[in-house]
Amino acid sequence: MGVHRESTSSNQSNLESGYASGASSAGSLAAIILTKQHLKFLNNTLNNLEPIDILRWAKITFPNLYQTTAFGVSGLVTLDMLSKLQIETPSAPSIDAIFLDTLYHFQETLDLVEKAKARYPNVHLHVYKPEGVSTAAEFEARHGQELWKTNADLYDWVAKVEPAQRAYSDLAVAAVLTGRRRSQGAKRESLDIIEIDDAGLIKINPLAAWSFKQVDDYIKNNNVPYNKLLDRGYKSVGDWHSTEPVKEGEDERAGRWKGQAKTECGIHNNRSKYAQFLFEAEQKKLQEELAAKLGEVELTQERSEEIAA
Repeated sequence: MGVHRESTSSNQSNLESGYASGASSAGSLAAIILTKQHLKFLNNTLNNLEPIDILRWAKITFPNLYQTTAFGVSGLVTLDMLSKLQIETPSAPSIDAIFLDTLYHFQETLDLVEKAKARYPNVHLHVYKPEGVSTAAEFEARHGQELWKTNADLYDWVAKVEPAQRAYSDLAVAAVLTGRRRSQGAKRESLDIIEIDDAGLIKINPLAAWSFKQVDDYIKNNNVPYNKLLDRGYKSVGDWHSTEPVKEGEDERAGRWKGQAKTECGIHNNRSKYAQFLFEAEQKKLQEELAAKLGEVELTQERSEEIAA
């Protein structure tokens, strides 16, 4: 999706008139702002629509709209619906997708990514990895073995949150489509169709009202490629080290971080949580550096006293 540029005289005219339009330069357009009342009205209205109608509305409403996906079942349904909408209006810009490659995905997930790319060639996929590394070996050389065990918050930050924020910044993302649903349980049970996170990013959850069965039926009826791990009892698939099959009667995300209080990977937590985490980590580092310097001073002082004696 290109940036529409206008001449300086046209921009000046817009400024003098006090109005801007879609033909104005990107810099002269205001950010998208939804009041609480507007958000409530939209959610009440959109709750009555089918997912494909929500997607149709989102496409014509939000500039710089992207899909974030880990190629779970909901994300694949969204991807397929978007491809159908593209056929409806081929002249309209397609919705690009963002995939966070943590370097610890199952091989089955990576195989699915390639299948999806072949099935939906019109979708441009932006892949983001942890900063400065491209393999699990490089990641562990920098951050140590099994970081998800030794420091779960740091793992979430370097493997998921920071790459997501880098993607949003690089691509100037204003709104994202997610695959979250109320039927996934935990914090998602009261999910709205549209949310705004604490950094102002608009999140649209077009399949919020769908059950796992509805998603599964859509995939089967429309021959959508899916993760083969689903045939082995998995329902929600993340990193291999924190994902297990689910038992009959369990929430579909019960296999994620089993035995832990954790229910989200980080990208759907408040960003302020990680701002506080980074602040505390920096303070700890400064304290350690100060303690080391004080230790050096004391050691130097002791040596000086020994020489004087």
